[in-house]
Amino acid sequence: MKARYQYRFYPTDQQQQSLAQLFGCVRVVWNDALALCKRSEKLPSNNDLQKLIITQAKKTDERIWLSEVSNIPLQQSVADLGIAYKNFFDSLKGKRKGKKVGSPKFKKKTNQQSARFRIGGFSIKGNEVYLAKIGNVSPIWSRELPSSPSSVTVIKDCANRYFLSFVVEVEPESPSLRTGTMAKNQSIGIDLGIKTFAFMSNGEKAESPNYSKLDRRIRKFQKKLARQPKDSRRRNRTRIKIAKLHNKKADTRKDFLHKLSTKVVSENQAIVLENLNVSGMVKNRKLSRAISLQGWREFRTLCEGKSEKLNRDFHVISRWEPTSQVCSDCGYKWGKLDLKVRSVQCLNCGTEHDRDENAAKNINKVGIGHCHDSKRTQRRSKTSNS
Repeated sequence: MKARYQYRFYPTDQQQQSLAQLFGCVRVVWNDALALCKRSEKLPSNNDLQKLIITQAKKTDERIWLSEVSNIPLQQSVADLGIAYKNFFDSLKGKRKGKKVGSPKFKKKTNQQSARFRIGGFSIKGNEVYLAKIGNVSPIWSRELPSSPSSVTVIKDCANRYFLSFVVEVEPESPSLRTGTMAKNQSIGIDLGIKTFAFMSNGEKAESPNYSKLDRRIRKFQKKLARQPKDSRRRNRTRIKIAKLHNKKADTRKDFLHKLSTKVVSENQAIVLENLNVSGMVKNRKLSRAISLQGWREFRTLCEGKSEKLNRDFHVISRWEPTSQVCSDCGYKWGKLDLKVRSVQCLNCGTEHDRDENAAKNINKVGIGHCHDSKRTQRRSKTSNS
């Protein structure tokens, strides 16, 4: 399986100028190729695009400066456009799973900038990374690369931070080598929420970080940004402040999700989650902001990837399973509950349940294939109006 390892680095002033020139050339090649594709009746091949947009364009006075940067990121930009179009067409035909993918868009200077180097355009020498026509950069090696990378992407985000993102091949651990990573528990079910991000079937819970202060500051600066004239220095400073706040919020969420997913996957052999309809849930305007801040899908992706790496069993149950409507002890089905009801007492066995903990236990049972027959227990027990 392939994985990404990302490291931050601090380029010199000269390297910042060279990187800015590289990002600009990559952006221009993408936009020129996209404009040509939109004008053409039939989508050109990657080879034809590279000849027109790169090789022949370098011979003109308007694009002669393309020869001042490495040719590898320019060719990769055209290849990435071809992949973007393929994903778009596959999404239209239903061949691509997941959410519908839109058509490729033109790149802007104020958005995140990136340039990808393949083998031949970069090399690792000790603690430094050589980039063609950029020079040696020194990333902060927070962890070692598990294998030789096949490509590296240089990224500059909206807050003017620089990163190197390596693509490496990671082999899953074989059962014979997992002596140090044996799971403590057989399985665990996880019910995801807002205030309490995750409620486990073993009774543990993980509180979600508080994003309210950062969110208020972002909205305050966004109102200020809307009043400032375009292309002004003050507007650009405000835009960078907003980007830094967004990065701080995203980094806080990513740190929390990585730590929680690592803990869950390392301690349990089987991990069971519920397939939540997040796109439908965010249509509730009262809860849309809080739901969007949680990162439920990102948590599921992290758990799935780490489970594959550690040879764990990862299961996702159907969203239609009545996990909050069934007693986890006897299987009696009491029906739908309002969101404000946080605890419920079973009319059949008399057990009092916390709503989230009961749902997590039911998720675990459904995931490992030991769900109660709720219809049978519902017919057996009747309630009386007294």
